[in-house]
Amino acid sequence: MICVTVFTDSDSRYVGIQMIGHAGLAENPAEGQELVCSAVSALTINMANSIERFTEDEFQTDTDEKEGGFTFRFTSHISAESMLLMNSLVSGLMDIEEEYGEPYIRIRIEEV
Repeated sequence: MICVTVFTDSDSRYVGIQMIGHAGLAENPAEGQELVCSAVSALTINMANSIERFTEDEFQTDTDEKEGGFTFRFTSHISAESMLLMNSLVSGLMDIEEEYGEPYIRIRIEEV
């Protein structure tokens, strides 16, 4: 399962995200595991790359390929552009959770 924690500030604005785990491999690909992993990875990497390319916002990332871990946190002011990209990421992840749910993905929101 992919466990996603979305970090928010006291105003409920997204300030980071952490993911760990894999959806697993399916004996029957129609079950959705490979689709969930691919979709989550594509959305997440696109968000991080877009923030790097299109904004001046500073952030830190950390990855752990073995455990399927990825952490992204802003380290400075968050621009409107970055906020839009984070909103889009979380919206996409929630759509995936709604469609496939457990045992593939679980999302929780945590105020930091």
